[in-house]
Amino acid sequence: MNRPIYHGGNYKVLSENEVKKIHEGTMEVLEKAGFKIDYKPALDLLEENGAKIDREKSKAYIPRSLVSKCIKQAPGEFTFYGQEEGREIVLGGTRVHFGTGGMAVNVLDLDRVKRPSFCRDIADIAILVEKLAYLDFFIVPVYPHDAPLNRVEVNKFFHSLCYSSKPVMGGIYSLTGLNEVISMASHIAGGVEKLLSRPFIGFITSISSPLKMDELSTQLLMEVSAWGLPLATSTAPIAGITSPVTLAGTLVQQNAEALMGVILSQLKNPGTPILYSAVPSTMDMKTMAYLMGSIESGIMNAAITQMAHYYRLPCYITVGTSDSKLPDAQAAYESSKNCVLAALAGGNFVHEAAGLLEGALTASYAQYVIDNDIIGACLRTLRGVEVDDDRLAVDLIISINSEGSYITQPHTVKYMRTESFFPQVSDRSSYTKWKKEGERDSWKISEEIVHKILGGERKKVISDVIEKELRERHEGLIDIEEQESGKATSPEDEIPYEAYSN
Repeated sequence: MNRPIYHGGNYKVLSENEVKKIHEGTMEVLEKAGFKIDYKPALDLLEENGAKIDREKSKAYIPRSLVSKCIKQAPGEFTFYGQEEGREIVLGGTRVHFGTGGMAVNVLDLDRVKRPSFCRDIADIAILVEKLAYLDFFIVPVYPHDAPLNRVEVNKFFHSLCYSSKPVMGGIYSLTGLNEVISMASHIAGGVEKLLSRPFIGFITSISSPLKMDELSTQLLMEVSAWGLPLATSTAPIAGITSPVTLAGTLVQQNAEALMGVILSQLKNPGTPILYSAVPSTMDMKTMAYLMGSIESGIMNAAITQMAHYYRLPCYITVGTSDSKLPDAQAAYESSKNCVLAALAGGNFVHEAAGLLEGALTASYAQYVIDNDIIGACLRTLRGVEVDDDRLAVDLIISINSEGSYITQPHTVKYMRTESFFPQVSDRSSYTKWKKEGERDSWKISEEIVHKILGGERKKVISDVIEKELRERHEGLIDIEEQESGKATSPEDEIPYEAYSN
C-alpha cells in the first residue's frame, strides 16, 4: 500500500530576506498587539512561562523568547498512522501529502442534485477516497444533518473510521465529544496506549482572526494537546476583512495565529504533534464574495509553507477548493493552479484538496475523482525528470539512429507504464471514437467511476464485532443501512435544506 514519497520545496514565493521580515513583523505583533484569549487556564499557563497578561482585557503579550522555546519543543516531523499498515504518512520537511477536508453542509450527488449532507455521505465519500490513489488522508468532509446536535462528533468520526483505513482527522466541538471519540478510537485500537503509540485519529480546533481565541476552542486545543494526539489549529484570516488586504500583511497575522497554536500546545504538553496551521483566503472586493479558489489564496498558502519550513514545523494548508458551483472548467483550473503551487512549495498536509465546490459549502462526488487526477498530475510534476544512464538511453538512440522506431523496443516496454501519468478522467481518444461513445465529458466520466466504486463491495475497515461493540457503547450512532432502506426517519432538529440553498 505504500506509495512513493514526493518532495516539493523548490518553489519559493518569498526570498530569504522576505521570510525574515515576516518573522520579525510577527514577533512585533505577538509582543505588542498580543492575543485575546478568553480562557483563564491558558492565560495562567502563558504567564507562568514569561508572557505579560492583561487580565482585564484577557490578553497575552508573547515575548520572542517564549515563541522560540515552543517552536524548539514542537516535533519537526511526526507520523500520522492509518488503521491499516502502509497507510501511515510522515509529516514534515518538504514531503507532500494531499487529502480531503471541509465540513461542507451540502452534497452535489450523482443525480446532480444539491441537497443536505448526511452520515451516509460521510461513509460513501470515505469508500470513494479509499480507492483514490493520490489522497493520503481523510478529514471528515461533510456535516451529518441527520445526526442530533449532541451526536454529531461521534457520528462523523464513527462513519469515517468504519470505512477509511487512511489517517482520519476532523473538527471537534465539545469536551464530551472529544473524549467520546477518543474512547471509540481507543476501543478500535485495542486500548488507549496502542492508540497513542500509533495514532490514526487527529483533531482540528480553531483560532479566530484577528488574533483571538474563544474559551471552548482554547480548552479543546489544550485538551487534545494533553492527550498528545495529532492536532491542527485552523486559522483562517480573510484578506481585507479579518486581516490586512495586502498579502504580506495577512501573512504576518496568519503567522502569528499559527504560531499561537504551536505555543499553547507545547506549553501544555511539550512534543505534542502539532501542525503549523494556516487557511489564508481572500475576498472579492467588487462583490464581497468569500473566495477559496483565488490565485492569491494559492500564493499565500505557498508562502505560509515557506514560513513553516523556516521554523522546521510540519504544516497544514488549504488549496484545491473551488468557488465554482459545478465540476466545470472553473473548478478544474482553480483547483489545479493552487494545488500545483502547494505541491511545488512542499506543503505537508494539504487539506480540502479534493471534492469541494462553492467555497467549501458543497462536496461533489464527481469532483473528488477529477481532483484526484489533478493531484496525481501535481505529484508527477514533483517527480520531474529522472536522469540516469538507462533513462538517458544513449546506446538505444545510437542503435536506432534514423532508421527505426522505438515502439517495439524493450526499453519502451520497461518504462511505458511508469514514465507517464495516466489520468482516469481525461478522454484521449479520437474525436470519432469520443463521438461514438456518447460524447462523455469529464463530469460524466467521473460519475461513472464513482458509480462503479460505490456499487462494488462496501468493505469496512473495522470488524462487525467492533462495530457492534461501539454501537452498544455509544448511543445515537446512525444506521446508514436502515437509512438507505427507508426505515430510519430524520431527527426533528435536522437543519432544513432551505437554510443553505441561497
